[in-house]
Amino acid sequence: MIDLTVHSDTLEKNIDYCRAKNITLPTFSMMKNPDEIPQSVKETLRNIGLWDLHSSNLYRISWHNEPQDHGGLFGGVNHIVLPPQLTGCKATIIMLTGRWFPTGAHKVGATFGCLVPALVTGQFDPQRTKAVWPSTGNYCRGGAYISALLACNAIAILPEEMSRERFEWLKSIAGEVIATPGCESNVKEIFDKCWELRNSGEDLKIFNQFDEMGNPLWHYTVTGHAVESLLGEYLVDGRQFAGYVASSGSGGTLGAGYYLKRKFPRSKLVVAEALQCPTLLMNGFGGHRIEGIGDKHVPWVHDCKDTDFVVAVDDEVPMRVLRLFNEPVGRQALQNSGVDSELVNQLDLLGISGIGNMAAAIKFAKYHELTEQDVVVSIATDSMQLYGSRLGELEQERGVYSEFQAQRDIELIGSIGMEHTKELTYYDRKTIHNLKYYTWIEQQGREVEELNDQWDNHDAYWYNTFEQVDEIDQLITDFNKRVGVI
Repeated sequence: MIDLTVHSDTLEKNIDYCRAKNITLPTFSMMKNPDEIPQSVKETLRNIGLWDLHSSNLYRISWHNEPQDHGGLFGGVNHIVLPPQLTGCKATIIMLTGRWFPTGAHKVGATFGCLVPALVTGQFDPQRTKAVWPSTGNYCRGGAYISALLACNAIAILPEEMSRERFEWLKSIAGEVIATPGCESNVKEIFDKCWELRNSGEDLKIFNQFDEMGNPLWHYTVTGHAVESLLGEYLVDGRQFAGYVASSGSGGTLGAGYYLKRKFPRSKLVVAEALQCPTLLMNGFGGHRIEGIGDKHVPWVHDCKDTDFVVAVDDEVPMRVLRLFNEPVGRQALQNSGVDSELVNQLDLLGISGIGNMAAAIKFAKYHELTEQDVVVSIATDSMQLYGSRLGELEQERGVYSEFQAQRDIELIGSIGMEHTKELTYYDRKTIHNLKYYTWIEQQGREVEELNDQWDNHDAYWYNTFEQVDEIDQLITDFNKRVGVI
């Protein structure tokens, strides 16, 4: 359970502070349904940009933002539909697109889910305590942004090999940026830096996405509801929801899958990872190029008992398809092959991990022999907005993109098969769950009794936690009333 104990003295200070700064907070209910957002906030949003450092942008932590960079309000769930002409499989694949969140990635929602309960209970003092955001990429960007909106100091931690765009923007937002050794696979180095900071004696609160339950709670509530509402549009004429696909990463985005399995009991939850670091598939290790998904451990917030499939994606697929989807020669080749031009012009909404998730969804569809009656949903965490430098690097490494290469890459998508796909038995799931011991009990100081609770008292442990959202919303509502700005 998330600790919602109220610390009255600090809470009073936080209320006074937010009143002085004109800061109010959206409820989870507002993030699910923006119709509930106060009209005065919407009027403010008409005049500010999506990435502006304005506290009203907290209300844009939603899948429903209008797809524009300035002045947008709210509409339907942001997504694109990938048809068989593109994917080579019979099922329809829907990708939710994170491009239209502030910071250009949905991870800003997970940071909200971690920080705000601490703020509205008085467990975190933004005037005194630094917020530390350990991450393999987008989470620390979201945390630094949320911290800036709340006018508190932030420390962002991410691997040194992440894209240049991430570092350049972070340096303008976060009070301190720490680059740890390695690539997105080097999560332990991030954890080691957190222990170093803890032992420094500095006044810090570490919001570790890998073990903060506010992360999957946000996705369970907000992303899960967004997918459910989309399926209401697409499950017509006998179509059925086959499964939800998300990368392992921090384990947070999988929270939407737990929600969907309760709403659609016959659906499957599919976890994707990089073949070059097959932690869940083979208890393996290594390094890879699918930015931001992290591995070499099982996140504390991953509900392994509710996981049905593990799928590993060769990182060469997203690196090649990245060029196909974004180089003019590649886009023209896609149109010539029969892919609708309007969709082709939207493929930049898929960043590297989004393309990886697309490949995993194709693998799942082919493994399960899904048909035209089946719908699969996955996530594009971010977009090409954060990877422009990668295209230049790939050109230097591999030469100018050509028509010949585009045709090979179209064939590459069509040739994605069911290899490295594993349907988990009961004991496969328990094997993955047991891996948590080595990271979280031996290294990070969690309690083995809680680890056992995650498995043995499964429903009470996980779903009682997710149901805390109503209590959190009430705390936010009371906080806003006492701030009195709206």
